[in-house]
Amino acid sequence: MELRETVMAALKQAMKDRDAERLSTLRLINAAIKDRDIAARGEGREDGVDNTEVLGILGKMVKQRQESARAYEEGGRIDLAEQELKEIGFIEEFLPRQLTEEEAGKAVDEAISAVGATSIRDMGKVMGALKERYTGQMDFGSVGPMVKARLA
Repeated sequence: MELRETVMAALKQAMKDRDAERLSTLRLINAAIKDRDIAARGEGREDGVDNTEVLGILGKMVKQRQESARAYEEGGRIDLAEQELKEIGFIEEFLPRQLTEEEAGKAVDEAISAVGATSIRDMGKVMGALKERYTGQMDFGSVGPMVKARLA
């Protein structure tokens, strides 16, 4: 089942269950996917976005909510921070399992050998290979320094 179909099925189930918090988050996910579909059609891709791009959208949504939750906690708005964390939980249901630090290191080593990277100039190729294979499974902000250290 395609990821967008899974989101739609969950949205319908949330409507049936009258789960307002979950329904609200699922509608936000659906709107973000449709927005990217419209942009993709403008670029000439009639099929819209694929599963990889949907995973990217979901990852970005999680990251935004983590930043918002941190800001709310710093501002003393624990109630709003808790709401953001609940939304993260709903979004993460559709993301694949995150790689551990050890698994991410192994994936970096494999990507370096796969693209034949030898210097820091090849970092873009390595990151591209990782994004192609592990979108939604790792935080590329923390993986970047790991790649840089291995290529230096």
